[in-house]
Order: sequence, then C-alpha cells, then structure tokens
Amino acid sequence: MDADQSRQLLREAQLLQPQLTEWRRDFHQHPELAFEEHRTSEKVARFLQESDLELTGLFAGTGIVARIRGSQPGKTIGLRADMDALPIQEQNTFGFRSVNDGISHACGHDAHTAMLMGAIKLLKKHRPERGDIAFLFQPAEEVSKGASAMIDTGALKGIDAMAGLHINAGVDLGRIAFSGKVGCGSTDFFSLAIIGKGGHAAHPDLTVDSVAVTGQVITALQQFASRQVDPADPVVLTIATIQGGSANNVIAPKVTMTGTVRTLNPELRQSAPKRIEKIVKGITLAFGADYKLDYTFSAPSILNDERMTAIAQQTADDLLGIGHRLQSKPSLGGEDFSFYTEHLPSVFFVLGAGSDAIPRYPNHHPKFTIDERALPYGSAMLAAVALNYLEKD
Repeated sequence: MDADQSRQLLREAQLLQPQLTEWRRDFHQHPELAFEEHRTSEKVARFLQESDLELTGLFAGTGIVARIRGSQPGKTIGLRADMDALPIQEQNTFGFRSVNDGISHACGHDAHTAMLMGAIKLLKKHRPERGDIAFLFQPAEEVSKGASAMIDTGALKGIDAMAGLHINAGVDLGRIAFSGKVGCGSTDFFSLAIIGKGGHAAHPDLTVDSVAVTGQVITALQQFASRQVDPADPVVLTIATIQGGSANNVIAPKVTMTGTVRTLNPELRQSAPKRIEKIVKGITLAFGADYKLDYTFSAPSILNDERMTAIAQQTADDLLGIGHRLQSKPSLGGEDFSFYTEHLPSVFFVLGAGSDAIPRYPNHHPKFTIDERALPYGSAMLAAVALNYLEKD
C-alpha cells in the first residue's frame, strides 16, 4: 500500500469509531481473568461467524483463530489480540466501568480485542491479492501463559509471521512507538522462604530470627542488580510480597517472600537463579538459617525481526505521516507475545492513546483508561501491516 492508500484505510477505520467504541466499552464492562474469557470469546466468535470468516479452530480453552484468505495462495501473517483482564478493583466512575468485582481491564486488552475486530472489518473490504491473514484472539497474557498455550495447541500452524501491538496512555494519541530489536524484557518469578527457629521475643539468643535474616537477604539481593551486573545492562529485581510473624512478642520461625527478575539479556536471565541462590545460601548459612527457593522462568524477551520491523515502521509513516513514529527504549514490563517471536519473524509496537481529554494513568493502575480515538489507529495499523507484508512477500 502507498501512503495515499494507507491514509484512506485510516479514514475508513475512523468511520468505524462508534462500533469500535461500543465493542471496547462492552469488553471493559465485563472483564474476565486468564483462561476465563468465556463471554469475551463467545462475543468474538459470534462476530467472526457473522463476518463469514473461516474459523481455524478453538485453542487454549478460550482462544480463537480465524482467517481471511486472499485471491491467490501465498504466505500467511498472523495478527494477535489478547483478551484477559487483571485482578484489580477498578476505581474509574464512568458508566461502562467493570461490573465484575475485583476484576478490570487495567491494561487495555479490551481495546486490543476491539481493534482486531475492527481490522477484520477493514480487511474484509480490502482482501489481499495473495496470501492469507490469520487473527489470533488469545487468552491469559497477564499470567504469561496464553501465547505458549496457543502455540502448544497448534494455533500457529500455517502462519509465517506475526504482528501485534499494545496500547499505552503514556504515549500521545496518533503516535506509534517502536523499540528496536529487543521489544521488552524477560519476566521471571521466584518465591523464597527463609526458615529460622521461632521463640520468645525476649530471648532472641535462643532463636534464629527469620525476620532479621530476611532483612539481610533483601538488602543483599539488591546488590545483585546494582553491583554484580554491568550498569549498561538493564536488570530489575523486585521483592513484591513478604509475609512472616503472627504476634509482636514472638520471633517468627519462617518468612516467605515473592519477587520478579526482569532483564533484556538472555545470558543474565539464565544465570539469575544461581546468582540469587548463592547470595541466599551464604547469608542463611552465616546466620544459622535455612531456605527454600523456587524459581520460574515465565516469558522471554520480545525479539523484533528486522524485516518485519521495517515493514511496520514504513506502514506507520504512511498511515500517520512522517514525524509521528517514535523510537522508544525497551520496557522491562513483560509481554507473552515474546513466545511468538521465538517461533516466527515478528514485530510488536506500542499504540499511543494518551491526550488531555483523559487522565493519564499507567497500565495496571486502577484508574487506567484510554482516549478511545486511538482505536481506529490500531485497527488501521494492524490491517495495513498485514497487507504490506503480503504485498512485499
């Protein structure tokens, strides 16, 4: 597609604004947690059937894959939207706020789903001359298990490349951000128990104070990130929860904590569990305590393919005009689109949805929301990337 055709596609997407807004608000009002997206999935399935799309099948429980076939055979590009919400109590007061207590679309997956549906409406009209377009409606991104479950159940069969996006109110409306080869950091989790010997608070000498040992462990673990890693190599180690003790006159026999490690460096990612255990083992040994460490590798880093990125960047320039594409730093926030990038040449980008018309809160905030005028941009961008990939194949 040339620039004129791209802008025409955007104008057509903007005519879909009422429908996109209606879809997004309906999904927003009825959020569902990972692998529980039954209402959302059913609504998407009805839309696909009414649109006469070819349903490839159901995957990962609530996931759906559908296709639009071109006039001639060729390669297939997949477009992905995640559908799940977060276990966060929404604090917004608008009329379409969540009706499900303790659950909200605080990360924009309601918008992602609506925008992919919008892309389908555009691509029904602008069917590719050669090749196919697959649409992946994916569950469970927030727990970093949905993409791998889709892959394990065969959702990528016959797909040659992937594209996806994430909405962000921290980026201005009408802008699209790319972050280079590495799109985001790996996201891994650990749980750690420090096991001491409980007793009376008046006689710490007869105990092994698990709380005191835990304090030393937490301090030392921060040295891993700040003193054992090249400062130019981003890594974050965060202790997110800590629990221990039951009374103010009792020394706790055990403290448990959970945390996360995020990095852009695959080698550092692999070495992190041993580094952490070495620190914990040394401190607990010094104070006569014991420990139990469980470490879970979750989502790897997103690796953007050079050719796919070039196609998407040119598409953004054509769609929005020169100067509206941004180059951003990789985020250490996790995104399980990364599993697709391990299998296929892929590109992932950020869609701006912030403006003075809304309060700007970060993703995962109880008051997160978007400027809904961003929805047509997302639909048009996804559709245009798919068409340009197939044209350049």
